[in-house]
Amino acid sequence: MTDRIPDTLLLQLSEFVADRIGLDFPKKRWDDLECKIYPAAKEFGFKDAQSCARWLLSSPLTKSQIEILASHLTVGETYFFRQNKSFEVLEKHILPELIHSRRGTEQRLRIWSVGCSTGEEAYSIAILLSKLIPDCKDWNITILATDINPHFLRKASEGVYGDWSFRDTPQWVKERYFKERDDGLLEIIPHIKEMVTFSYHNLAEDTYPSLLNNTNAMDIIFCCNVLMYFTPGHAKKVIDNLNHSLVDDGWLIVSPSEASHVLFSQFTTVDFPGAILYRKDGNVPHTVEFLQVRPDKEANVSLQTPAEFTTEIKPEVTFPGEHKETLPKRPEPSISPAIEEQKTAGSHNPYAEAWALYQQGRYAEAADRILKRIADDQKDPKAAHLLARAYANQGRLTEALEWCEKAIAADKLNSGLHYLRSAILQEQGLIDDAVIPLKQALYLDQDFVLAHFALGDLAMRQGRRRESNKHFKNALLLLRSYDHEDILPESEGITAGRLSDIIASITGEEGSV
Repeated sequence: MTDRIPDTLLLQLSEFVADRIGLDFPKKRWDDLECKIYPAAKEFGFKDAQSCARWLLSSPLTKSQIEILASHLTVGETYFFRQNKSFEVLEKHILPELIHSRRGTEQRLRIWSVGCSTGEEAYSIAILLSKLIPDCKDWNITILATDINPHFLRKASEGVYGDWSFRDTPQWVKERYFKERDDGLLEIIPHIKEMVTFSYHNLAEDTYPSLLNNTNAMDIIFCCNVLMYFTPGHAKKVIDNLNHSLVDDGWLIVSPSEASHVLFSQFTTVDFPGAILYRKDGNVPHTVEFLQVRPDKEANVSLQTPAEFTTEIKPEVTFPGEHKETLPKRPEPSISPAIEEQKTAGSHNPYAEAWALYQQGRYAEAADRILKRIADDQKDPKAAHLLARAYANQGRLTEALEWCEKAIAADKLNSGLHYLRSAILQEQGLIDDAVIPLKQALYLDQDFVLAHFALGDLAMRQGRRRESNKHFKNALLLLRSYDHEDILPESEGITAGRLSDIIASITGEEGSV
């Protein structure tokens, strides 16, 4: 390589990559970083790596450009039933316990494969569940598989593999769950393929846990050979967020090389033969830390109905038998009710304490605190709303739905409550039922971006492409009234730019924010 990148530029580039993607390229890995930039430069249309590096540092990048960069910086080395000792523990101990406890009640399991690469790990999980649960079709099973590399995700979605993906894999896996194609490659059978949902997710930038991207209330999270590539600061942040994404007593599985008592101190370490796993302990005591919110950010954390937009764009919203009637908008409080109460009622207000705990991902504690508030006022819709969210993020969906409906009964014009009810119904697998509250939310607020997005997503899953495109188009039109970094109402941290990117990845069109 004659076109060497100067060390000063490599330092800036390594800091940029750490900030935007979370990947760690310390000085000892600068040669590796430089080597990876050369093919990226060619894909970006540059003749030399140095010019590409300077452009990366000086230009705001779109999601697709970040994806291209990530595809050159990440490694996709994996195979079926890798970490075989962890899978043995899963098969013999963890899953039998979970299946037994859920059978006959809420037959529901949620598993997340983080950094799924080309999909072998996620499909291995699906194969194992199919083997252990003969009546799989009667269960509500979620296997979410995410990665930052779009090339890996496309290959994973195809479900086609060569022999190298089956090294050290039992022969029965290929015989029972794959069919050989004319070109000699093996394709996973449709039943297993349909069990897995692949999605783009940036651990360094995206919000999680979140109902919007389905990263909440997980029973098991696989995060193998991912954390080793992150900076220490990003690794700690990722672990904290994954901890919040798990239900109490949920399991985090990492590779043996990533095991650390210090790094995973908030978990209970469980030693199995040949494997160390981490379990979330919901009984660990904590001290409440109140959320500090700057005045210019307070409106973004409101649990109330989204504020009216100032845009003149009016998307088309039509439902069967609908009257063209405009309801008066409910006034929007200028700051979060939790923050207002904290200011006026002192630091020992149960709602303010619950809100602070909720913001920290401590959902069980938040629920306990808010129940104290409800004991004093059984018809407080704001408290019931927060309690419903806290229960939903713990996977306690029956209770979440019950409190959400109580909140709606007390505050029928709150579009955010109808949106939350739909999200809970979706997690229960009641897709048809989930459509109704979304339409009610849009009847109350035609400018509710997330409701348009959710209806588009549901319509796409049900094969109604035209209706899906209409709602996605409406969402993109409304997103134009936001700045890229604005946090969307009811999104729990999802920005307008990120939602625009998500829609673009679904529809194959560039977003509008």
